[in-house]
Amino acid sequence: MSGRKETVLDLARFVDKGVSVKLSGGRQVTGTLKGYDQLLNLVLDEAVESLRDQDDPLKITEQTRFLGLIVCRGTAVMLVAPTDGTDEIPNPFLQAEGA
Repeated sequence: MSGRKETVLDLARFVDKGVSVKLSGGRQVTGTLKGYDQLLNLVLDEAVESLRDQDDPLKITEQTRFLGLIVCRGTAVMLVAPTDGTDEIPNPFLQAEGA
């Protein structure tokens, strides 16, 4: 067995493709994955941050902020998901208003 560590995720298939990254603290960033390492440090190009609602920090608003080329530190990365092939669905657990 070699002493080389391998990551649990196979991020090589997402290089040069759009990804959405959720970071600890609630920030959410979308961009093109340009590189990564075994510690899950990510390099994103054309990154856009989705801003949160000031009244409810758990809620993402439609407002965005362009960040450009960024490095996401691996210790802050909580989720990496491709942007292609995913659709947002309504929350099935929310009760309809007036019910």
